[in-house]
Amino acid sequence: MDQLGLDEIERLIGAADAGDDELRGTISDLGAARVARLLVEEIVFRADPANVHRTFDVVLELTGTQPLSYVFQVRPDGRIEHSEGTSENAVHVITYDIADLVRDVFGTVRTPRPVRRAIRSRFEESHDAAADRGLLESVLYSQRATAAVLSGVDAPAPDLGHLSARYLSDKWGGLHWFTPHYEWHLAGRRHERLRILDIGVGGFEGRDTGGGSMLMWRRYFPRAVIFGMDIFDKSGLDQPRIKTLRGDQNDEEWLDRVATEHGPFDIVIDDGSHVNEHVRTSFGVLFEKHLRPGGIYVIEDMWTSYCPGYGGDDAAEAGPATSVGLIKQLVDALHHEEHHVAAGVADGGVASWVTGLSVYRNLAFISKGVNIDGGIPRFIPRRGLA
Repeated sequence: MDQLGLDEIERLIGAADAGDDELRGTISDLGAARVARLLVEEIVFRADPANVHRTFDVVLELTGTQPLSYVFQVRPDGRIEHSEGTSENAVHVITYDIADLVRDVFGTVRTPRPVRRAIRSRFEESHDAAADRGLLESVLYSQRATAAVLSGVDAPAPDLGHLSARYLSDKWGGLHWFTPHYEWHLAGRRHERLRILDIGVGGFEGRDTGGGSMLMWRRYFPRAVIFGMDIFDKSGLDQPRIKTLRGDQNDEEWLDRVATEHGPFDIVIDDGSHVNEHVRTSFGVLFEKHLRPGGIYVIEDMWTSYCPGYGGDDAAEAGPATSVGLIKQLVDALHHEEHHVAAGVADGGVASWVTGLSVYRNLAFISKGVNIDGGIPRFIPRRGLA
């Protein structure tokens, strides 16, 4: 069975907040079995690691179209695996109308979830109480197994520091301490429908290595699709809501073509080569043309502005050709309507779109919006009042 494509997933996410007829129509158009498969994979991806002493089966039954059934195997090593079908050994059976499960997984309206689902215990049917010496303990562990499955529906994402550690991203812990800043700027957008471009996938051992930050963003933003760009083939990391793109971030023509196809984006994160020329090229192509108004452009690892090996300056002040130099220029651009002389940024262009800058050590957030308000009135003296 083929998986839903990114466009189809975005359509389903949009319908999760729509009326019942539109949502059911979308499920029918996309195929209930394909939608169910996406929901099951999303639940497993989001679920907290289980802590059980042996394997338990938990069954999910979906109604509302043709009956669909899936088995979650909750294992002692913390993993949850899934397959189509049912299990005579299931300890619990969770029943959901498929439209209600779409709303609970991808919607923003937070109706109390127990209202939408039924849970039946089958422990006594599936286990021989006389032969089970630790009966009460097994009952309690079976509840823990079911709770682990339902955490994939119910539990909000942990903070970004926790997720960075879980998925082996380098944005928190030792190498960088970026996640508190990301949390400050992005927490309010967690339940928006977003397109995120993450430049730099990481991992040098093959097509399925790296990608920790993409997984972090997928878990943190439950309604987003994430595009990971890298100069190496990383297609082994593709999964629901994540698509990798292979190319050079310093190739303006390729970058524009890919961004035209997959954008516009709501968030762009440059964690790529960190070569200063590449950082500036990517910003020049993406910010004005391919980032939505209201979007945020992030530049990481600006320490390379002071490293000649990355095109930086071995000096206390970074030059104009560096990423720090770009930020300095954007401070001027932010004030373009106050310039006495045009200097190339007074009318239109990037200057009219930069609405805010937040700069931290090795990290900058650039906000995009309409930066045109007429400036300081002309009757205000420019030479002071003395």
